[in-house]
Amino acid sequence: MFVDEVNIHVAAGDGGRGALSFRREKFVPRGGPDGGDGGSGGSVYIVASPRKNTLIDFRYHPEFTARRGEHGQGSNRTGQDGEDLEIEVPIGTLVFAKDPNAAAHPDDAEGLRLLADLTHEGQRVLVARGGRGGRGNARFATSTNRAPRRTEPGEPGEERFFRLQLKLLADVGLVGFPNAGKSTLIARISAARPKIADYPFTTLTPNLGVVTLSGDRSFVVADVPGLIAGAHAGQGLGDRFLRHIERTIVLIHVVDVSGASGRDPVEDFEVILEELCLFDPRVAAKPQIVAANKIDALDDPSRVERLEARVRQRRLPFFRISGVTGEGVDELLEAAWRQVAAGRAAGDPSLLVSPNA
Repeated sequence: MFVDEVNIHVAAGDGGRGALSFRREKFVPRGGPDGGDGGSGGSVYIVASPRKNTLIDFRYHPEFTARRGEHGQGSNRTGQDGEDLEIEVPIGTLVFAKDPNAAAHPDDAEGLRLLADLTHEGQRVLVARGGRGGRGNARFATSTNRAPRRTEPGEPGEERFFRLQLKLLADVGLVGFPNAGKSTLIARISAARPKIADYPFTTLTPNLGVVTLSGDRSFVVADVPGLIAGAHAGQGLGDRFLRHIERTIVLIHVVDVSGASGRDPVEDFEVILEELCLFDPRVAAKPQIVAANKIDALDDPSRVERLEARVRQRRLPFFRISGVTGEGVDELLEAAWRQVAAGRAAGDPSLLVSPNA
């Protein structure tokens, strides 16, 4: 199961209390105070790891607590510090902190503040600091108070709520209506094996695939579940699906021109463009390529001709392809690679964080 948004609760370890102790040994009449300090509690870190690709583990185990520090002991022995806790999350995870002064319920969307965007392996962020250990009575000895009985308790560790949100890291995003053939295409060009069937919304979660080209060239493709009108407002979970193309460099519109869907390909193309603009203008401004898919089942040539004319008006690259037979796919991938290479050379435009997050 692919899970891309969860709420978690973390608690750092409490500090250990300081010891109240006096040195008592034979032939040592004035041993004095020797209570050691308590150890500091463990802190909690969230770390980006390539070993994770979904947030499903956090749905069933949303509570995380670091170890507390050990209490101080006599003979000036300091308690051992609590071990830090590292929570591994997929690369591409956004960490939102819940404002404690906002609405009390942790599931509320209000009061969320972006704390970190973990886009690189090993990147880590401190989310809860462990409590400081308390001082033992040896710390309070003075020339006028040689036998203090004062100690300090350990400080409590921080306790906070967070929301984790995963945005896939991919170079190319496939967008289009349900049953446009996106899953068939990603299965042909990569080792991804998504569910493929002849009914709408077969794909319910995004899929990633790696495309390998000649000359040691490669890029990552994300197959986003089918979008419909109103996707930007949450229709068909479209707002959650669109989130996964925010980091892409180029978008490929996969449009069904076969006539089997009963929809008009030009209208499908325009609807998806409108949804991208309404969701985030920066996403709509990304380089785009249009792939007229299922030409092997084309029954009316005018359908693809009208779509091509509309695409040419927008000055976008246009390709006629078949995800089933492979016709035109190689040319499409080469065009996508040129856009990816240009995007990589220009910097890192794929790591924009949308205000819709």
